[in-house]
Amino acid sequence: MSLVQNERTKLLANALDRASTGLFVVGVATPAASSLYGLTPRVGIVFLVVAFYVWLFAAFCLHMLARRVLGGLRE
Repeated sequence: MSLVQNERTKLLANALDRASTGLFVVGVATPAASSLYGLTPRVGIVFLVVAFYVWLFAAFCLHMLARRVLGGLRE
């Protein structure tokens, strides 16, 4: 039964890590790319900086949660 539990744990960790990558792309990479092409919305630089760090922090938290889940693997 330990092998099945390990595979489920790895599947959950992978899903969390993919979600963190999605958050990074949506909240960090896309606005950065749009600013390179001058497509930044007129919402103010403070809002963009705060949103950048909020999305980055959320992605980091999900990634660290995935690492913690992997710590539950059994031998």
